[in-house]
Amino acid sequence: MSKDYYNILGVEKGSSDDEIKKAYRKLAHKYHPDKSGGDETKFKEINEAYQVLSDKQKRTQYDQFGSSFDQAGAGAGQGFGGFDFSGFSGGQNGFNFEFGGDSGGFGDIFGDIFGSGGSQKGRQERGNDVSVDVEIALEEAVVDTEKDLNIFLSSICSKCNGSGAEIGSKIINCKTCSGTGQIKKERRTILGIFAQMEVCQDCNGQGKKPEKNCTKCGGDGKIKENRNIKIKIPSGIADGQTIRLSGQGEAGFRPASGKSVPGDLYITVHIKPHAIYKRNGDDIIYNLEINYSQAVLGDKLKISTLYGDVNLKVPSGIQSGKVIKLNDKGLPHLQGRGRGDMLVVVKIKTPQKISKSQKKLLEGLRKEGL
Repeated sequence: MSKDYYNILGVEKGSSDDEIKKAYRKLAHKYHPDKSGGDETKFKEINEAYQVLSDKQKRTQYDQFGSSFDQAGAGAGQGFGGFDFSGFSGGQNGFNFEFGGDSGGFGDIFGDIFGSGGSQKGRQERGNDVSVDVEIALEEAVVDTEKDLNIFLSSICSKCNGSGAEIGSKIINCKTCSGTGQIKKERRTILGIFAQMEVCQDCNGQGKKPEKNCTKCGGDGKIKENRNIKIKIPSGIADGQTIRLSGQGEAGFRPASGKSVPGDLYITVHIKPHAIYKRNGDDIIYNLEINYSQAVLGDKLKISTLYGDVNLKVPSGIQSGKVIKLNDKGLPHLQGRGRGDMLVVVKIKTPQKISKSQKKLLEGLRKEGL
């Protein structure tokens, strides 16, 4: 009786290639014999179904002939219920499966199961990103501000200029991988021998290495050291906002090879709490205390702003909690034109102690209904 490959993988007949691959990947992880709770028979059945449904021609034949697929698809190089082993080399204890970068997904799938990665020839290594915190005063957020940072991180080795080679030493092909940057690793399983190309650890996939390693950096082309970096903090930046400096992070492996790039530097800016101002977006909030007579009669007061002192007119009869707005006295709009406002919140201060004469005056005002 013909097997229902869709049912075996738990997918619908119209499922996409990605859905079939995901279903196979999940089941292969679950039932692999080398894993706890694995099932060899089930695992073979899953592989058989995937081998057919992942191949467009075989899947078409299977969908067309149904129960006759085994007979209709039988031919040279086929067996094991539709598996095509042509192109696979034989091993002493089974088949030798060889996976590279173009293995139609099997390299990724079996790499997940057995813990090995796919082909990474020609990959570009990237240095680590670095994150630092910088604290500035609110006044510094009003204008573009420069800061000098001293950061301990990996930098290009000054002795070998990032080549990793001792002075006078040559860069040669890696003997471990014969200059390919890859080595073949084989894993013996119940299905046979699975071979996969992995990054050469001796040259880190570069295919070349120093004939003699630099005595300062040990052949890495980079060393940990303190680096001085000048940064520019734009006006109007918000508390907790991050600035990214591309290529200012740690150096990669042997940067002179051209196969590695530095990481990025991320600077998180923190603004110190201010003694008298509070920030609300790009607006500045300032609490102004006035006495009763100033509130009733009005007044002209000199108050400080982030841009210097200004004269503020307090209108007569102002109520406590009333806001007086000073246009453009707030923070600059980040990457935009204009500034926020300064919002002066009026607070009428009630004295806790008064003199006899003040008390007599207030009692008179009370009699007048004030």
